[in-house]
Amino acid sequence: MDFLPSLPTIAAFAVATLLLAATPGPDMTLTISRALSQGKSAALWVVLGTACGIVVHTLLVAFGIAALITASPTAFMILKTGGAAYLLWLAIQAIRHGSSLTVDAVDSPKMSTLANVSSGFWVNLLNPKVIIFFMTFLPQFVSASDPSVTGKLVFLGFFFILLGMPVNALIVLAADGLSTWLQNNRKVLRGLDYSIAGVFSLFAVKIFMTTAR
Repeated sequence: MDFLPSLPTIAAFAVATLLLAATPGPDMTLTISRALSQGKSAALWVVLGTACGIVVHTLLVAFGIAALITASPTAFMILKTGGAAYLLWLAIQAIRHGSSLTVDAVDSPKMSTLANVSSGFWVNLLNPKVIIFFMTFLPQFVSASDPSVTGKLVFLGFFFILLGMPVNALIVLAADGLSTWLQNNRKVLRGLDYSIAGVFSLFAVKIFMTTAR
């Protein structure tokens, strides 16, 4: 199974993914708001939609990066270096500005299952930060010289979904209490900010050192 990354790579990716899944963003805001306004079932369909959006990003990145490696391994290394710089910038932003999360129920007409899935899908698919993040995050875990780079990128993308969906589902199921708790415990969010900043910084340093050799 050449598409499987090494165990240390999978472990590092899993840690980063779980931290990302627990970090507030547009998808978490949407799912919590939908859970509070229309119920947990509606919000779980939104979670499914966000996962579908990640599938599209995964396939685009996997095959796009593979084409880039074929055309120019040097260009791929430039992308990874730029990705490292972007991750470092995200780390600095997390510390400077912190997490922003809207947890209020937003009144809206009752939506169908398809509409809820669609909402989650588009919030991830059209979010520029998600697009840029996947282009810079996934390549950190593969090598330009790896003949199985496409398969490994696809595996990592789906592994991201496999780990992230249960976290998002738990957030939905606990939305009622979680919204109040987060509003009263903002230090927890700051703790997540520093955790994610630390992980991103480590990845950035790792790739900078790799390109320097």
